[in-house]
Amino acid sequence: MTDILDLLTWDNPVFTAYVVAVAVTVLKVMGQGWMTVWRFQTTGRGLASPEDAAKGLLNLAPDPSQLEHDDYVDRSRRMHRNDLENIPAFWVAGLPFVLINPAPGLAWVLLYGFVAARAGHFWAYATAKSHEIRATFYTIGSLIVIWMAVQVLWVVLT
Repeated sequence: MTDILDLLTWDNPVFTAYVVAVAVTVLKVMGQGWMTVWRFQTTGRGLASPEDAAKGLLNLAPDPSQLEHDDYVDRSRRMHRNDLENIPAFWVAGLPFVLINPAPGLAWVLLYGFVAARAGHFWAYATAKSHEIRATFYTIGSLIVIWMAVQVLWVVLT
């Protein structure tokens, strides 16, 4: 049996893939927030809270219209919310998945497949593709996380 600490080293290609996938998805989550800020800055609309429309260094000319709904800004906010609803489950399911010592090829397909599915979801959402296209990428990512969690349960309980 493999010692758990041996699995959490750079010599383990599954752990390395997990860390890379986590780093990329952390950048995605954090980057999405900055994308929302950038979209507001370029449109001057779509602020979330009344106090955001106060005069300040980044808002030299406040206007009540800045609080009006702006789909360009809100789309980014919805993308961020979707990331926060889905990506943390991948982080949480991924570490126990590493600890069950899966075959590296399978792990790479699942770990990098999730990252690719989230990239596809981002593309579909950012470019306003149909719900079916966006849902396909969501489904792929969701099924990957579910599969990893079920595999962990299977190994632990049998």
